[in-house]
Amino acid sequence: MPPLADGAYDAIILGTGLKECIISGLLSVDKLRVLHVDANGFYGGACASLNLKQMFEKFRPGTEPPAKLGESRDYNIDLMPKFIMASGKLVKMLIHTDVTKYLEFKSVEGSYVFKDKAINKVPATAMEAAKTPLVGFFEKKRVRSFLQYVQEFADEDPKTHKSLNLKTMTSREFMKHFSLDESTFDFIGHAMALYSDESYLDEPAIELLRRIRLYGESLDRYGKSPYIYPLYGLGELPQAFARLSAVFGGTYMLNTKVDEIIRNDKGEACGIVSNGQYASCKFVVGDPSYFPDKVRKVGRVVRAICILSHPITPSGEHSAQIIIPQKAVGRRSDIYIFNCSYQHQVAAQNKFLAFVSTVAETDSPQKDLQAGLDLLGTVDELFFDSYDLLAPVADGTQDKTFISKSYDPSSHFEATSEDVLDLYKRITGQDLDLSHQRVQHESAE
Repeated sequence: MPPLADGAYDAIILGTGLKECIISGLLSVDKLRVLHVDANGFYGGACASLNLKQMFEKFRPGTEPPAKLGESRDYNIDLMPKFIMASGKLVKMLIHTDVTKYLEFKSVEGSYVFKDKAINKVPATAMEAAKTPLVGFFEKKRVRSFLQYVQEFADEDPKTHKSLNLKTMTSREFMKHFSLDESTFDFIGHAMALYSDESYLDEPAIELLRRIRLYGESLDRYGKSPYIYPLYGLGELPQAFARLSAVFGGTYMLNTKVDEIIRNDKGEACGIVSNGQYASCKFVVGDPSYFPDKVRKVGRVVRAICILSHPITPSGEHSAQIIIPQKAVGRRSDIYIFNCSYQHQVAAQNKFLAFVSTVAETDSPQKDLQAGLDLLGTVDELFFDSYDLLAPVADGTQDKTFISKSYDPSSHFEATSEDVLDLYKRITGQDLDLSHQRVQHESAE
């Protein structure tokens, strides 16, 4: 059988989603020989950004976009819409790899939470807590005290813990220590700490503090919200990491279908076959779609992709996140609203994009998303999307098959970043050190 490309590699990576492209870049920097293949003719896979014509081809085949929406090329509509925490792990990966040189970012203008049938700004400082309509007069003082503690907290300085054992005290106990109402738990846990369910309440409080500190530190960088977002959409991110991999010797092959994953007598992945050609490897990495027999379904994501002619927040920001905590609308899952506009070069002039996402709890996407859709006002065009949430059944160390998880419905990258770091550790056996910039691209030559 003739060789595919150079024939022999350390790693073969399947799919060009963001997670796979980050891993490809990191492994290439580690001086591994990487072959990266994708059956699509474009980068990004499930994380691609589509122009208007591509959106209609995908969701309404045979239908042309209305002229009133503007030029197709002016749109870069994310299939996996997420903001980036300004001090979060993804930003640290971007700095660590110097991939920021390929990207331009713009801050996101607002961060909101839905409570009592209203959209409210999320407070992140003691001063903001004093003004927020999210809590009553007496609760404000308690929230202010709570956030003051968080602001002064330093992980490595026990004096700032003020005699509280944050590693044994649960988050529920910690918030009750400040006499916070359970309704306050909701916006703190879901809109600031960005938890997706209630399990955090019975876990060590120190992680809750770390998450809220991250929110506050990210907010401090730009002042309006803790989030940033790349110009021209998230499709730019996979391409940037693909470029990094190529600089360090990685080989990319688009329009390359994988016909078979070859395994040795131990069941370990050791190569692929594509169009009658063969490439060997020491291990395979890929997204769940390539390994239907090695993943399990853990849920289903439903999403509405909307084009509007107006902003959706009370203050009229052109970009914002709105989180609807599950209890606020009688659900088991949070609803996330991601909003951006022509100011991020993702839509035609004076057009806005809004994405409403959640975990499916019924057979009707419209019903699952209705509480979010009700906040959007008049919608010019609406597309529904859905996909299964898949997770690997094993860590991959035994069969040399390392599989990422599906993207969750949240409108931020924190869970995605955690999955990338976990994937890297499973592959290499080591934690990725993000404490410094490791890569200088010119050193690859």
